[in-house]
Amino acid sequence: MLVQYPPKKIVLMSKPESINAVERLIDDICDEYKISEDCYGKMLMGVTEAVTNAIYHGNHSDEDKTIVLTYHFDTDKISFFIKDEGNGFDYYNLPDPTAEENLEKPSGRGIYLMKHLADQLIFADNGSTVEMLFHTA
Repeated sequence: MLVQYPPKKIVLMSKPESINAVERLIDDICDEYKISEDCYGKMLMGVTEAVTNAIYHGNHSDEDKTIVLTYHFDTDKISFFIKDEGNGFDYYNLPDPTAEENLEKPSGRGIYLMKHLADQLIFADNGSTVEMLFHTA
């Protein structure tokens, strides 16, 4: 039987403390919808990485800007939409973090991780919105 729940939305400030709020949100979602440990780990890492990117790269840590996180659960999947107020980025031309010249760099792995953690990753609005889909069953 298909069960759909209405989308839920939270607004986050562009500051590091918002990452803690996202971690608590993922914990609450997993408890409420009885999501597996494996999916929990992927969601926790993927969504917190997306919000971290929105804070630091999208909104450039400007505390006057916000991030809107919307999520929607149905029977066997959950989708997250993370939207920042930045100008976006060219998500088609990102350096390969696994290339020899990038292995020692302290950053540049976030989107690579997000692609490998989510079952589907879609960028919209010139890259200022990311949709992450996770299969929960």
